[in-house]
Amino acid sequence: MRVRLSWLGAIALLAAWVSAAVAQTDPLPSWNDGAAKQAIVAFVTDVTREGSPDFIPPPERIATFDNDGTLWIEQPIYVQFAYALDRVKALAPLHPEWKDQQPFKAVLEGDMAALASAGEHGAVEIVAATHAGMTPEEFRQTVKDWLATAKHPRFGRRYDELVYQPMLEVLTYLRANGFKTFIASGGGAEFIRAFAEERYGIPPEQIVGSRIVTKFEKRDGRPILFRLPQVDFIDDGP
Repeated sequence: MRVRLSWLGAIALLAAWVSAAVAQTDPLPSWNDGAAKQAIVAFVTDVTREGSPDFIPPPERIATFDNDGTLWIEQPIYVQFAYALDRVKALAPLHPEWKDQQPFKAVLEGDMAALASAGEHGAVEIVAATHAGMTPEEFRQTVKDWLATAKHPRFGRRYDELVYQPMLEVLTYLRANGFKTFIASGGGAEFIRAFAEERYGIPPEQIVGSRIVTKFEKRDGRPILFRLPQVDFIDDGP
């Protein structure tokens, strides 16, 4: 009986060791072992193997990703727009005119139909008004403060927790094989820079996105950049 139990213990230990070893060697453990995963691994293996006709030298290894719906959640609305709506409510005491001015009136009254009817022009107006009036550093801090408390209406989790684990593994796998990872998004570059390095491991200089007009000026003898309520560029297609 003792011998049998010893053998069972040894088998269990071996199984655990094999499982751990497989987990360590599998670069994409959250992916189903299907065509997509196999294609990713095959591509990385091929382009990083010297002598391969598809070999990519390390300085040329670049991988670029979208953000919304690719690296983190995008439903029921873009996270950045959820931030903008909350900013309208937070800034409303400083803008009493908003209670009678669309699209801000719709936000303050929770009138989603009126907000939807404002269309892209209304969304741009909201973003411009809520993302300006501060330096880039101050703006990023407001985003960090919001992400620390704001929760998704369905999942009840912080937005910066709703990132896709399989995609985090892809980012890590690519960087482990000499790739620099970038984000190119229709979302605001400064908004994404507020959390991307911590959540994705992607530094600010490797993030491309939409932006508002930023003005160089001096305040108290110090040079600063100041964000104006005017959209400069929307990074959404050619």
